Amino acid sequence: MNKKGYISAKTSRRVGTVCSYILLIAFACIFFTPFLWMLSTALKPTNQIFLNPPKWIPEPIMWENFGAIFRRMPLFGYLQNTLVLAILPVIGQIFAAPMIAYSLTKIPWKGAKYIFPLILVTMMIPWQVTQIPLFITWSKMNLVNTFVPLTLPAFFGAPYYIYLMRQFVKGLPDSVIEAARIDGAGEFKILYRVVYPMCKPVLTTIMVLVFISGWNDLNGPLLYLQDSSKYTLSIGLQMFLTTARQEWDLLMAASTMFTVPLIVIFFLAQKQFISGISTTSGLK
Repeated sequence: MNKKGYISAKTSRRVGTVCSYILLIAFACIFFTPFLWMLSTALKPTNQIFLNPPKWIPEPIMWENFGAIFRRMPLFGYLQNTLVLAILPVIGQIFAAPMIAYSLTKIPWKGAKYIFPLILVTMMIPWQVTQIPLFITWSKMNLVNTFVPLTLPAFFGAPYYIYLMRQFVKGLPDSVIEAARIDGAGEFKILYRVVYPMCKPVLTTIMVLVFISGWNDLNGPLLYLQDSSKYTLSIGLQMFLTTARQEWDLLMAASTMFTVPLIVIFFLAQKQFISGISTTSGLK
């Protein structure tokens, strides 16, 4: 390639890179606009919400809207219950999913090739099919109106997270595990001392996904929880929607407080989250 052709190729690559960044920024602005509008509305006086053209920067800024939420709903109680239902499943999944994935990929036994397809089959069953039988089962065990139905299943692993862990663990070098076995390490010691540190990206991904799922869950708490003192933020927000239908400033303030923690958690774990997704075989 002559010098002119080299410069032309280099220029083309730069133009392509610039165009890619422009598209990414444009899409980022599009997806960020609803959140920005929600935050703007949460800080507006009532008479500025429906102005045309819309006013993005409130004058004055009504921080009192957030204080009103604390007076109108038991936010701290809802937050405490939500954290229980979001954190306990995280602990359960990072305990169970790696153990199951390790047994299916790195421990030679005949049943592994039959168990994994069965796990994948359960992913194809809609939750609407199992909802009623599960409720009847928990009801006969007198565990309805407790957090047990919403947290205990996580300690047995969920099919999707088992799949993610299995795909990641499958790509780990066998030589490292064999070396640990030669040194006399048992399977549990290998799992927690060797496999866990190597699975940090996918474990972070699972933690973020499980936490967001528990934080946002409405159907589960609505189905199993009957005592208002055990309600979560999702139920509290839904109830607030029915009692404050015309108070859009308060509705947006409540929605902002519900959404911001998830955004913060995602940005804190962004690097590991993206690494876990991109390095998981089959999801590239």
